[in-house]
Amino acid sequence: MEKVEEAAVYDTDIEQMPSNLQHVILDVQGLTCTGCETKLFRSLQGIPGIHRLQTSLVLSQAEFDLDEKAGSVDEVVKSVEKTTGFGCQRVNNEGQEIDVLVSGDAKTFVGQKYPPGVLQMTAIGKQIVRIVYDGRIVGARTLLNECFDTPLGLAARRSSSEMETGRKHVRNMAWTTCVSIILTIPVLVMAWASLPHRPIAYGSASLALATIVQSVIAGPFYPSALRALIFTRVIEIDLLIVLSTSTAYIFSIVSFAFMVAGHPLPTEQFFQTSTLLITLIVLGRLVSAFARQRAVESVSIRSLQAETATLCTADGLHDEPIDVRLLQYGDHFKVTPDSRIPTDGVVVSGSTEVDESMVTGESIPVEKYPGSPVIAGSLNGSGAIVIRLTHLPGDNTISTIATMVDQAKFSKPRTQEIVDIVASYFVPVVLALTIITFTVWIAVGIAVRHQKGGPAAVNAITYSLSVLIISCPCAIGLAVPMVIVIAGGVAAKHGVIFKSAITVEIARNTSHVVFDKTGTLTQGQLSVMEEVYFGEDQDHAASVALGLTCDSKHPVSVAVSAYLKDKGVRAARIDNAKSITGKGVQGTFDSQAVRCGNTRWLAIDGRPEVRNLLTQGFTVFAVTMNEEPIATFGLSDSLRPDSQFVVNELQKRKIAVSIISGDDVGAVDAIAAQLNIPASHVRARCTPGDKQEYLKQLRRHAAEKVLFCGDGTNDAVALAQADTGVHINTGSDVAQTAADVVLMRPYLSGILVLLDLSKAASHRIFFNFAWAFVYNVFAILLAAGAFVNVRVEPQYAGLGEIVSVLPVILIALQLKFFKRQY
Repeated sequence: MEKVEEAAVYDTDIEQMPSNLQHVILDVQGLTCTGCETKLFRSLQGIPGIHRLQTSLVLSQAEFDLDEKAGSVDEVVKSVEKTTGFGCQRVNNEGQEIDVLVSGDAKTFVGQKYPPGVLQMTAIGKQIVRIVYDGRIVGARTLLNECFDTPLGLAARRSSSEMETGRKHVRNMAWTTCVSIILTIPVLVMAWASLPHRPIAYGSASLALATIVQSVIAGPFYPSALRALIFTRVIEIDLLIVLSTSTAYIFSIVSFAFMVAGHPLPTEQFFQTSTLLITLIVLGRLVSAFARQRAVESVSIRSLQAETATLCTADGLHDEPIDVRLLQYGDHFKVTPDSRIPTDGVVVSGSTEVDESMVTGESIPVEKYPGSPVIAGSLNGSGAIVIRLTHLPGDNTISTIATMVDQAKFSKPRTQEIVDIVASYFVPVVLALTIITFTVWIAVGIAVRHQKGGPAAVNAITYSLSVLIISCPCAIGLAVPMVIVIAGGVAAKHGVIFKSAITVEIARNTSHVVFDKTGTLTQGQLSVMEEVYFGEDQDHAASVALGLTCDSKHPVSVAVSAYLKDKGVRAARIDNAKSITGKGVQGTFDSQAVRCGNTRWLAIDGRPEVRNLLTQGFTVFAVTMNEEPIATFGLSDSLRPDSQFVVNELQKRKIAVSIISGDDVGAVDAIAAQLNIPASHVRARCTPGDKQEYLKQLRRHAAEKVLFCGDGTNDAVALAQADTGVHINTGSDVAQTAADVVLMRPYLSGILVLLDLSKAASHRIFFNFAWAFVYNVFAILLAAGAFVNVRVEPQYAGLGEIVSVLPVILIALQLKFFKRQY
């Protein structure tokens, strides 16, 4: 279950946000259920200076912004550990990270003055120090060999923080479960086996073993339940465990004491109930934790990161295998056939084909030759290549994708609000049902079965214990986040990155898809087909055009600039150059105002030369000097290979399709005609504001759910305005897009994957809710004795967590078998 702070004081007004905020991520050890997460959330929420708080049970992490004036991170950690009992450790979220071995004491080592480029040092073991450094200032090998008095060693590799925390929790639960089983088996043997009649001896031994189990194994539940009540006022599942096991244990002691005194009660002691109950509870938590951890690991994109690299010179000589963590800027490395590329870079020599399907979802191998970019995690083909490093492993494509996927796991879908409400009332309702069950069975025992008070009370206690322990809110709490985690991992492996969990929930309801044209429906690789000059000095006009466009990243400017450079034109020096979003570029040349951009902005779209280009369906780009045209270019683009198929498929699904573009009318109409998009759904010559207004009009209809897909050029406003914003990656920084979804490869079929995966995920969330509801209703009725001839004994009620949680995880894991059909 993920929780997000809904009403932070500063969230509604960004201008009021403190300027001295630091972003903090904490790994939290001890999160086992939804109650634990609620306790963590409320504990952090009560600390002054914390904003934008989010917690994740699945990741065992908390994320928030901290006002440095209100206190330090260390103070926050101490406060959380005191009020919750959880162990917390800060996760690095800036710079590169490396674990090193030091010769002396780690705590003494971190107290020295930091060398240049080192941002933080933390002792994580007796001789292990985690160093956070700026890779642009100091390299990893330089850091280990030259920055300290004595060279440092490289510590053993650790998994990502959330994986390490999860594995540590599973290991701890495994040890706890083994100890509990070892102590419980003798108690069961003495209670159920055909042994010589020695009640005092067996009772004494059972008391000793049960006391160890109650204090050592169940002991941590007591402070956890008390902290939740005292500090955060949460009644959590640990309280049910404490009440049920303590009741069985104390009643057994009382019964045993009467037996020793020679006045045995009608009901004998049942130490086997408390010990077996505790053992089954911890076994259930072990199975749940293990299944949850395996599910998270199975879709982890970080598993694609290679652990070693082959360092070499730029000409491919002097090979030296090194740990990938020791790579630094300026390095060249060699990738041999059929091996994984360790980090992002550019090919400097050699040629090959690379399988990028694990990262982008593209199944067809991509040819690579000198100058081609390569991405971390992709698999090299039959050729050997030498690569120049462009991104360190901590900042490469794998890390970027993994960070975005993790961010989606933190976010909270609207369905989770229902879960939070149900979970908050769950434990109090169970306590009330327990009291009702006890009262009813007392009445039945005395009035119907004509039992004495003692036997009736004992019988009522056994039913009450079963109700207390068999109920499980964890199935409800995990119903949504487990699906979100698996869906995010599966989507990433298909080249679709969810940046928000809400997208997984609402994308399936999309009723209208709006596409940008250039770079989205089309390749974005414009070519100049015609050029018209309005004066005799064409060289002068071309030089000014190149001067205005050479530094612009807009696809039209890039195409014109490349065309002019190929002709050998030299760029004129333009002063005060300024890009006008959605219009063009303006500046001054030799004290004269010069502009370039679309013809409507330049007010020359009525000229015959311009109209001629427009009627041919060209994208028209013009250059003016002192508001008089000096050059005009007609450019054309081609559709992406799958644009026609995707549009047709969307229309088959009764999803409306529109084109909205800043391009000229002729060019937009030509593309719309090729794709069979009606003229009523086509808008041309749109500024970013026009795009936003069009999307607003579509969204005014309550039933309309709008998805906008653009390539990121002038589309930030539209991406934010749509219900679902999709950015088709064409090489820009995917982490900085305003979109909710990123398509890692330039194919629109990712939109169909998004819609289908959202639908599949929503079905599984529904199934999980249905199962959690059916289980808890049926289990509580069964435990309460509603079915007269069938009941659950208290000692077996501890199996409830396995029975309830495992199906939820397995239903979520079914998403792993999702196959893209396109």
